[in-house]
Amino acid sequence: MKKLTLLLAFLICLSPLVAQDTDGYQKPPKSILDLVDAPLAPSVLLDDKGENVVMLFRDPYKSIAELSENELRLAGLRINPKTNIGSRTNFWNNIKVKKATATSDTQVSGLPENPRLSNFSWSPNQKMIACLNTTNEGVEVWVLNIEKASVKKLTNATVNANMGDALNWFKDNNALLVKMLPGNRNALINVDEAVPTGPTISVSNGEKAQNRTYQDLLKNPNDEANFEQLAISEIKKVDLNGTVSNFLDSGMYRSISFSPDGNYVLVSKIKRPFSYLVPYYRFPYDEMIYDNKGTFKTTVNEVPLDEVRPKGFMSTRMGKRDMSWRDDKPATLTYAMAQDKGDPEIEVGYRDIVYQLDAPFTGSGKEIFKTKQRYSGITWGDDNIAIGTDYWWNTRNTKTYLFNPSNGGKDAKIISDRNYQDQYSDPGSFVTKRNEYDRSVLALDGSTAYLIGDGYSEKGQFPFIDEINLKTQKTNRLYESAYTDKKENIYEMIDIKKGKVLVRIESQNEYPNYYFRNIKKKNDLTPVTAFENPFKSLQDVHKEVITYKRDDGLELEGTLYLPVGYDMEKKEKMPMILWAYPREFKDKNSASQSTSNPNEFIYPYYGSPVYWVTRGYVVLDDAAFPIVGEGDEEPNDTFRKQLVGNAKAAIDAVDDLGYIDRTRVGVGGHSYGAFMVANLLSHSDLFAAGIARSGAYNRTLTPFGFQSEERSYWDSPETYNTMSPFMHADKMKTPLLLVHGEADNNSGTYPLQSERYFNALKGLGAPARLVMLPKESHGYRAKESILHLLWEQDTWLETYVKNRNSNELKTSEGIKK
Repeated sequence: MKKLTLLLAFLICLSPLVAQDTDGYQKPPKSILDLVDAPLAPSVLLDDKGENVVMLFRDPYKSIAELSENELRLAGLRINPKTNIGSRTNFWNNIKVKKATATSDTQVSGLPENPRLSNFSWSPNQKMIACLNTTNEGVEVWVLNIEKASVKKLTNATVNANMGDALNWFKDNNALLVKMLPGNRNALINVDEAVPTGPTISVSNGEKAQNRTYQDLLKNPNDEANFEQLAISEIKKVDLNGTVSNFLDSGMYRSISFSPDGNYVLVSKIKRPFSYLVPYYRFPYDEMIYDNKGTFKTTVNEVPLDEVRPKGFMSTRMGKRDMSWRDDKPATLTYAMAQDKGDPEIEVGYRDIVYQLDAPFTGSGKEIFKTKQRYSGITWGDDNIAIGTDYWWNTRNTKTYLFNPSNGGKDAKIISDRNYQDQYSDPGSFVTKRNEYDRSVLALDGSTAYLIGDGYSEKGQFPFIDEINLKTQKTNRLYESAYTDKKENIYEMIDIKKGKVLVRIESQNEYPNYYFRNIKKKNDLTPVTAFENPFKSLQDVHKEVITYKRDDGLELEGTLYLPVGYDMEKKEKMPMILWAYPREFKDKNSASQSTSNPNEFIYPYYGSPVYWVTRGYVVLDDAAFPIVGEGDEEPNDTFRKQLVGNAKAAIDAVDDLGYIDRTRVGVGGHSYGAFMVANLLSHSDLFAAGIARSGAYNRTLTPFGFQSEERSYWDSPETYNTMSPFMHADKMKTPLLLVHGEADNNSGTYPLQSERYFNALKGLGAPARLVMLPKESHGYRAKESILHLLWEQDTWLETYVKNRNSNELKTSEGIKK
């Protein structure tokens, strides 16, 4: 009788997996639910002097009701048309402040009822922070006075935050430029009710427009009209006393930026024609200069519609791009221009040239810097010193240049030339400081600069601070973390001369907290925060980074967790979950490097498999799944073989440690990790079941490239077909749980991908379950969705992994014939 009761209970548990489920949202077991309900520690803002700490609190999840608010998806944007802010915006609901070294904090007074705060922006003197508050009717501007620990409202709910960049401080700290709703905005068109006035027509004029499969694009004239109305703003000057005055008339303003001295404003304004092929940031726009009273000075850039580019990840558009202010000058613009027509196939000595244009911004720019590869940025120093960078995706190369911006005719000196995937050789990032214009520039002591690095090496991770002589390029190590039982992150230099540094320290069971470290004094730490560990049930879990080899000798790694209370001496063989995400490399050396730190805090989040250590599973998380293609070979040329090789090596490694029953191993992944899962189940017999979330399974639906594949379908149809699980659905015999957000906005991972793949699997008799989460995007936000997701995953794993018939044998190599 007892056995019959257990069997009935198991069948009841299984029943939702084999039929349509109409019971609504479910919740996972208590051990998982308790972890989900743990409070979220605040986000921390610290001023550059290291004096004041602002702590921002929020709920870790939205509600399904919040996600169900009205949403328009236009030109790559997702907008709440009632409130006029991004519909997926994260909101904070409380603020506290403290002196950095104080042990207690102060609750900020004057907060609005039911605050929904976002878009925090420091004032130039860092004594105040402006932010937006979203009400049921719209968006308001509020300002926090840090010293007084109080906020006040500056405007009514008339802000237009649909295009972002809604707040910009005037240099004098007494006013802000704010994007506001125009007084004459037309009513929006209800697209579902609108009567068509004709067909929607797109035209190809013979130019190749090989764009990625963007989502949320404009589809018809009604979408165009709605986008225009939602993008239009009037720019207002809002004084801290609440006075609102006109600054710029209505327009589709994309971005606004004050010059370092505060005397000029660079404004980017979108114009027609719009596009049905690319998002709003590739629509035509003009860049114009105004003074700080709103008087027009000149147009400095006119950018046409950017639909057509040469093929390849390193292609770019012609004309001036990346226009911005030079941080070390009062009012100087800089921009880059491609020398290869934006075409990576054209060989030139220098890919890009950077120019500067001084006030009054007329005439031609002056050449100051040129790059051998595609320009990626500049850290400004002074009249004679600046650091520039470029990169080239195809070779994974990046170069760092030292150049004299006052002598554009002189070639820059390359001070670093490396594979950017080679973590062991990373020299670190240059340290910056705040200058007289309140901008971040190189922290220089004569010709000496400073670097902060992550410090990955064969022996582990040891973050460091170096000083570098820019004349000789010789470095001297000022500090290197010595922790072997904790992880230390170096965030920023607060005071170089005094050796004061902001760091964050954590361990497997110690929640990450911030400290001031004096690198000139041994073990000199001053606490800044004291957050408690909210995940006590995981604090004694065994965690380690294991290393192992693929069959071709490539070194791999993964982070191994053992179940709560696991007896390592008894070594009971448990079920395992393997979670991974494939990454492409152009050399084996970079692919084999260890970048996992075993001392990272055990931090479960909605997408993590770590929850299942509370359910009796071994978890191998972040298992290395490199896909390597050296020389002329592309990584994806041998994608499936390498994928299976990675998986087998991981399972072998944990099995050799004696922890698992290798017939009861599940595999999971999100996005490209989901694509990995479907391929592994189609082309190997290594796994008992799989979980694939928000993936793409038919690569012919992304014909102009995907992930790190830049060849089109017509360049290499065999690659697209070989890599598509949809094309091999007839080989699938392993249970697969498919999960997808119904509102996925990620390029290529249309919900249709999961729907059509499931239909193929169902039609061919494969065991599968499709869960479509209402209102969810590529990442999941609503608590109801996340709890249900965890329940689905737990039920699937219990049914098809933990309780799988352990006598079912596998092939020795795990590769399907």
